[in-house]
This record gives sequence, structure tokens and C-alpha cells, in this order.
Amino acid sequence: MTTASRAFDGIRVRAAQIGLYETPILHGRLADAEALNAALRSAILDRHAAAPSLARSNVGGWHSATDMLDWGGPAAAALADTAVKMAKRASHFDGRDAATVEWTVKMWANVSPPGALNMSHAHPGVLWAAVYYIDMGVPPSGGEAGGELFFEDPRFPVPFMRLPGFRLLGIDGQPQPVERRLPTDAGDLVLFPAWLRHGVRPHLGTGDRISIAMNIDVTG
Repeated sequence: MTTASRAFDGIRVRAAQIGLYETPILHGRLADAEALNAALRSAILDRHAAAPSLARSNVGGWHSATDMLDWGGPAAAALADTAVKMAKRASHFDGRDAATVEWTVKMWANVSPPGALNMSHAHPGVLWAAVYYIDMGVPPSGGEAGGELFFEDPRFPVPFMRLPGFRLLGIDGQPQPVERRLPTDAGDLVLFPAWLRHGVRPHLGTGDRISIAMNIDVTG
């Protein structure tokens, strides 16, 4: 060891950890959602009986076409309006007011029997995605109910390619997880950036889970 290197032994540093680039996820619960859910359930089950499923991210479940605003009635229109209001709260446009831009919504329904899931995916080409829960099915008498909405860390693939066991430490001092699961219940509405990869864990209970998904965007 040289004299120069010994002179720098024991350097101290006081570093503040700063969280950057938030990913906003809005999770709310509609008040008095029973009547809304009943109307949505009726429209969805009627459509389920009459139309085949699309094959998208769904595995083992029914996925309607994205035209639910055409057949979902006033309840679907009211839900879309509520989701757009949430998107306005979380959006900024340079030179324009989020409240005055023209918003568009594509909506579809999902009916997931036991064992059904949604693979990890994103919604390219739009600003926001949303999901609304009508029926969670019946949880098993013991163990996990499954069916959780999960989000993947969009940064994860880069360090994973270098070293799979590597994790960034969060501002809480704990390794940041690769995915986050979000517990939800009937009447919950979740809004998130459409580019954020997400999916649904297998439904482990009985009965059908019923939900609605939306793509929310602006024109121009």
C-alpha cells in the first residue's frame, strides 16, 4: 500500500436517497356500486351468452370485443366517464388543460372461471389503462383466493440481463420487488399508465370473476 492510498482510507460519505420517476397508479372504490354492478353484470352475461371470446392476454376466460360502450348501456357509459375523470386528475398536457381535451374510451368485459388468468401484457398506443371489478368469485375456504392484479417493474429486464439476482434498494432500504400485486374487491377501479406491464394471477376460488377493462386516450 502506498502512502497516497493510506491517506484516503476511511473516507466517509453521507448520501440522501432520492426516488425518481414515479409511476402513478390510482386505486379507488366506487361508492354505492351495487346498482351499477348489477346493471353491468346483466349486460355482460347477456353478451357472454351471445358472442364468442377474443383471444388476447386471457387464458381460460371470456374476453369480449372492445365495443362494450355500444352494448353496455348507461352503466357502461357512467363507468367510462368516472375513469376519464380519474385520468384527468393524473394527466398534464403542455399548453392544454386536461379537463378540456377530448378523451376516448375503448371498453371490454372479462369473465374468468376458476383457473383463468391474464398473461403479462401492456396496452401500447394509448395513454391510460383501467380495470373495474364487478365480481371477485368465491374465495376458497382456506389458502389464497388468487386473481390478483399484478404490475411488473418496467426497469427490471435491463439488470436481469446482467445479473438475475440483482435488485435495487428502495428508499425503505429493502430490495425492490420485480412485481407488485394489488389486492382488489368488487367496486374497485384501478387506473395506470398503459405502457406498464401487468396481468392477473390464476383465479383459485370458485364461481366466475367478472371485470371490465378500458383503454383511455385523447384525440390529437
